[in-house]
Amino acid sequence: MKPVWVILGFVVGLVIGSFLNVVIHRLPRGESLVYPPSHCPACGHRLSAAELVPVLSWLVQRGRCRHCGARISPRYPLVELLTGVLFAIAAYYYPDPLKLVFAWAFLAILVALAFIDIDTYTLPDELTYGGLFLGLLAGGLGLFVPFDEALKGALLSAGLLALIGGYANLVLRRGRDGKPTWPIGLHEVYLAALLGGALGAGAGAGAALLLALFNLLFKKNLHLPEPVSLLLFPLVLAWRGLLGLMDGLLAAGMVALLGGLYWAFQPEAEEEDDEPVALGFGDVKLLAMIAAWTGFWPAMLGLFVAVLAGAVLGLLLRQRKLPFGPYLALGGVVAFFWGETLLRLYLAQLGW
Repeated sequence: MKPVWVILGFVVGLVIGSFLNVVIHRLPRGESLVYPPSHCPACGHRLSAAELVPVLSWLVQRGRCRHCGARISPRYPLVELLTGVLFAIAAYYYPDPLKLVFAWAFLAILVALAFIDIDTYTLPDELTYGGLFLGLLAGGLGLFVPFDEALKGALLSAGLLALIGGYANLVLRRGRDGKPTWPIGLHEVYLAALLGGALGAGAGAGAALLLALFNLLFKKNLHLPEPVSLLLFPLVLAWRGLLGLMDGLLAAGMVALLGGLYWAFQPEAEEEDDEPVALGFGDVKLLAMIAAWTGFWPAMLGLFVAVLAGAVLGLLLRQRKLPFGPYLALGGVVAFFWGETLLRLYLAQLGW
């Protein structure tokens, strides 16, 4: 039965991969995913059913439109093949139909996010938060990790990556404070980490959110400078130790994800590129999404894989700016399928 299940997964993946090509192209542009129907971007000709057959239609047409001869990027069949392979692997590991459908959804979101980030250096909230909530739903159904572990993993991961980005940005800005985002932004995230580490996760997140609410209601922009909160945080950890670290990360993760959700429903403002940024906030939400499916420690393994892969490719390509989303997606795949196994092997080597 398993070979048939794997073949079915591959075929379904090819079809879903064809749809993901539409998502990758249209979602960042704010276009409908269903209308107009698939067409050649060069001549506008509506594609027939034969022209929509995954991979084969591209091979038969030799990578060109049948009507105008315009070149069709080989990335289209690549996305289809990649999705097919990932869906086949999922079918091998998860013969249970409900688990498999959820696994396919997670993998499809990762593929779409990876290629959108390559094109636009953005990770759409529709996909990151959609994947996060779907992961929490899977946790509630007891499919992969328990709900409490999924939620805690998402918050810890978001808080950790937000703080890593904060310290990296502080170095890039040579210790200068960043421009505060009204009414809620990274300043509140770092404040939550500081107060959470000192007073507990709930108190830290609550204080930061109350400050954001005060700013919103009274049109103020009160904030604690980033250098202060980030440089005081290690002192709090020296005082409270591991408990302070966990509370600080949880508080930062709560404010980061709630703040990101607030901005997801606001009109998009024009981005300003005057400040150096080491890590995009979409990466924070993506890692939180991955952790909701895998738990915290497998997500940390995925983060390690992402950093290693990004560093190696960055050196090979000699590029200083690379989208981090594709590497996080790769790490997410590794964590989802093999995270627990790799962690057990590592701990066994340590004699634990």
